[in-house]
Amino acid sequence: MTFIATGVKRTDLAGGTRKLLRAQGKQVLLLAAENKTFAIANRCPHEGYPLSEGTLNPGCLLTCNWHNWKFDLRTGEAVIGRDPVRTYPLQFRGEEIFIDLTDPPSDARRLRALKGLEAAISDNDFPRMAREIARLEHAGFDASTAFLHAVQFRQDRLEDGMTHAHAAGADWLALAAEAPSQDARLAALLEPVGHLAWDTLGAAEFPYAAAIEAWDENRFLDAMEREDEKEALGRIRGAIATNLPYEQLRPTLAAAALAHYADFGHSAIYVLKAGQLIERLGREAHEPVLLALVRQLVQARREDRLPEFRSYGRALSAWDGNGRAAVEAKDLIGLPVGQILGRTLQSSARPAHEIYDALLGAAAWNLLHFDLAFDRATDNAIADNVSWLDFTHALTFANAARVLCEERPELWPKALLQMALFAGRNVGYVAAQGEQFAWRVEDPAAFLRDEKQALFDHGIVEPIIACHRLKVLFALESELGLAVEERPWRDDLCAGVNRYLHSPTKRHHGLRAAAQARDFIAREG
Repeated sequence: MTFIATGVKRTDLAGGTRKLLRAQGKQVLLLAAENKTFAIANRCPHEGYPLSEGTLNPGCLLTCNWHNWKFDLRTGEAVIGRDPVRTYPLQFRGEEIFIDLTDPPSDARRLRALKGLEAAISDNDFPRMAREIARLEHAGFDASTAFLHAVQFRQDRLEDGMTHAHAAGADWLALAAEAPSQDARLAALLEPVGHLAWDTLGAAEFPYAAAIEAWDENRFLDAMEREDEKEALGRIRGAIATNLPYEQLRPTLAAAALAHYADFGHSAIYVLKAGQLIERLGREAHEPVLLALVRQLVQARREDRLPEFRSYGRALSAWDGNGRAAVEAKDLIGLPVGQILGRTLQSSARPAHEIYDALLGAAAWNLLHFDLAFDRATDNAIADNVSWLDFTHALTFANAARVLCEERPELWPKALLQMALFAGRNVGYVAAQGEQFAWRVEDPAAFLRDEKQALFDHGIVEPIIACHRLKVLFALESELGLAVEERPWRDDLCAGVNRYLHSPTKRHHGLRAAAQARDFIAREG
């Protein structure tokens, strides 16, 4: 310890007098209570207001009068409130007070920040998450490790496995690398932590099966098909135990994700994003991300079992690679599910990327022509509760499916027919005429740059809405980046994304929910 003179004597603190010391870039409050002398940081850890203006209460408690946080001067712990206030060791030489302002070791500061981060996540306290991540960074550590810690900390709170918090986490970390300032970087790194806190708020514990079984691709895929989470987790734990890298596991996980038209495309998206997240967070993220992903894949709803999409199975069985009809987006636009599957089959012998471009073009046209009346409606049936998410998922799924199929080409028929389902399911919610020309993007690179920059301060309350914007932009960037030549869907897709980003999204449907609830109960019997 290194004690320095404060220039304050114990007698100077008699009668409730307080002294403020400014030294080494710190403000330290010296005060006495119940015949004891204390030194604490003068800034309230909540919002920085001066504790020198606080009220001293019995029991050595100091109240910050701005928000009524109360601190135990003996320990610095918050009795009311959350963050503790820092205390400083004192030494007396006669009546003169000496103080040690030495900062704790960086590891101790790291542990304090991570402990505080856990408390902030549990309380879904976004400002405190920001403070703790900033403390971590101030202690000399990479702030991106805060999300790794959050993933590990909340691992057992994920009833359904991987969420958009993980998937968008990869993109938020990528955006942080493009940040124009330290503040912007911290804002981007904070987003996935806050999203994970939102997703797990109040959640019970859902532990993962701990048994380890030898990795076997066929047995893993069989367990996935049977929705046997215990065996699937055992097999993936076996892969982890033998240090199989994600790159070797991804083709198998892709096969599981595309085995069904599943979970509105989330499964394929998550397989792609899990790898990107592990790449950015490092080896420590391998196990928690994989376990969450496998649970999600097992539990994913299989929409190809719904009446609307049962024709998918028949179409997949009919895919023989003999359909030679050339195909463009204009051949697919406006076709409902059955017809678009049939038209896609007529082109099954064409190059996969030709069919892909046509289907992505149809999805882009839908995105550009989404009839916003459905988003605003209050008297529609539950089946017609569509929003921008129904349309943007066609893009994010397509991007993920393309990347996965380029690695495992035998999955192309499944991916392409599932893209057809996305295009076909949305045809009833588009308007043939619109203001599409008003949304044209002249410079896609500048558009992407500006829209990504806007996400550093997006102002959106729900994390999932902000993350969807980010994932759509990264998917668009990925698709544009693969183009050796201008792709046929480029203009419509850029314009559709532009329209999506700049059209109001109604997220709270109070009147609709009330009307649908009353109708449901009347029919419930």
